[in-house]
Amino acid sequence: MQQLLYSRYVGDQIKSWLYKGKVIILYGARQVGKTTLVKEIMKDIHGSLYLNCETNQVHEILESRNMERIYTYIGNAKLVVFDEAQKIKEIGLVLKLIHDTWPEIQCIATGSSSFDLLNELSEPLTGRNIKLMLYPLSFSELKKNSHVSVLDERLEGMLRYGMYPDVVDRPESEKIVILEELASDYLFRDAFRFENLKHPETLNKLLQALALQLGNEVSLREVSRLLKASVDTIQHYLAILERSFILFRISSFSRNLRKELAKSQKFYFFDLGLRNSLIRNFNILSNRNDTGALWENFCIVERIKANQMNQRKANLYFWRTYDQKEIDLIEETQGKLFAFEFKYNPEAKIKKPLEFLQTYPESEFQVIHRENYYSFIS
Repeated sequence: MQQLLYSRYVGDQIKSWLYKGKVIILYGARQVGKTTLVKEIMKDIHGSLYLNCETNQVHEILESRNMERIYTYIGNAKLVVFDEAQKIKEIGLVLKLIHDTWPEIQCIATGSSSFDLLNELSEPLTGRNIKLMLYPLSFSELKKNSHVSVLDERLEGMLRYGMYPDVVDRPESEKIVILEELASDYLFRDAFRFENLKHPETLNKLLQALALQLGNEVSLREVSRLLKASVDTIQHYLAILERSFILFRISSFSRNLRKELAKSQKFYFFDLGLRNSLIRNFNILSNRNDTGALWENFCIVERIKANQMNQRKANLYFWRTYDQKEIDLIEETQGKLFAFEFKYNPEAKIKKPLEFLQTYPESEFQVIHRENYYSFIS
């Protein structure tokens, strides 16, 4: 099957930064379409050069830091793409040398593990780089190719199989095979080699535990007891999973009330297909008991993508009190608070969170369900 080529919003952002004196860094999980995107950009620029940093020849030349050799290899290229740049030792220093020596050359570096790529880039390229994140496909990107009514029909599939570019347009049997491959060590290859992890099985068990607690507050002490690992180890592995773009955390919001929970956290997955593969559950929504959690995860991650697309800066939280009052998402933007509750069923009865609205009188509240979600994730 030929994979459909979707227009990615980050592509427009990359193009807007070309030849403005910055090294462009594109990062994200494996298989989200980084290589496809940069190769599409290269088609429109005469004199582009693609370097796969996983190949021995590229690896050896760049790590030599011999500028004469590097220039001979690059030739007269006007745009150079360093794909999987984290494979090159001290890649930030290499890119700094190229950028400072030949400022007319536009460099784009891609990477699938931020703990390697960004850590090694940050200091050498201070003031010289622009960082952009590529997620799995967004609802808005799919909407470019399909009418909203068609996407409505595919909504359940998005909650079951996620939004990876190589997954969305395949038949169900093929979706499952690809997701199972991704959920194996392929997607976590960078995490497994990071600091030579001695117990990768603990990492997998941690992912499965978080997948089963989707939408719920997570107690690291309880997880450590469950996995028979120290809290420090759990925290370390969580940091790796976040830096591998597998999951992200949202912390609790607390400003005024003494009874607001101040140190709680929830974890969500960047892709629901991956999450469902980890627990081996691709059942239809009517045959599962986690539809609410799937909907909550879907809405939050699509909101994150929409915020990036619209270059809208926002802080995300959830809210809960000791007497069990809660709100799924608090978004803080431009000094204002917006509260959201997520219910897949549009007929679900929801009471307004009066205590929150009275405590933060300038805030707004909205319920997001499957009949009004378009504007929220666009």
